[in-house]
Amino acid sequence: MSKEKSLLSSEEIKVQEKLAILLAFIAGYIDATGLIKWKTYVSFMSGNTTQLGAAFSSEKFGVIITSATVIGSFLIGIYAGTCLSLWKKCRIRVIAFYIVAGILMLYTFINYYCQFSVIPSVAVIGFAMGMMNTIVTSVGNQKVNTDFVTGTLNSLARNTAIFTMSNDENEKKESKANAIHLLLLWIGFVSGAFTSPFLINLLGKWTLLIPAVLLLTCSRLISNSLTPKK
Repeated sequence: MSKEKSLLSSEEIKVQEKLAILLAFIAGYIDATGLIKWKTYVSFMSGNTTQLGAAFSSEKFGVIITSATVIGSFLIGIYAGTCLSLWKKCRIRVIAFYIVAGILMLYTFINYYCQFSVIPSVAVIGFAMGMMNTIVTSVGNQKVNTDFVTGTLNSLARNTAIFTMSNDENEKKESKANAIHLLLLWIGFVSGAFTSPFLINLLGKWTLLIPAVLLLTCSRLISNSLTPKK
């Protein structure tokens, strides 16, 4: 029985890792898209907070409004996603994937025929990114954030230090696994940011359909993991 639990736990960790990397790729892709299209970050709130503070001192009211809008929308998205995950009546585990994918698709189709300005765009996409950040919050015992990288790099360095300095074999093993998960997460984010400029030039206004499709792929991944094996 304990072996089955251990095996199940191992499989769940692998699914969490795959999902986290895919979500980090999506976050990096959309964040780079926001920076190129609207000159603001839509998932990297550390950068927006710095921009907001600097804009106050220089009285750049356009930057203040944009940064405050995306930060507020991101927070509301996290609030909504967390409430959804805690809602006991909601039995569809992949509903957050569908909601975020639906937002991206709806925005894309409406924006194709009716051009959104910067403020509505960053509000909608910022909300979607906030909600997406609540989908995977840990890989095994390691807490993760798939939408931004500062905490990921901090945890990566800390786990690497523990692996280097610890004399406890179990602690070394766990910190090594955590460091690998976090490194892959960071690589996923960077890969998404690297990919975005090429697809923006290729797809134009349809560029956000790519992460929407990837989110639906993520939902299939988690659905398959929940299907009992014969």
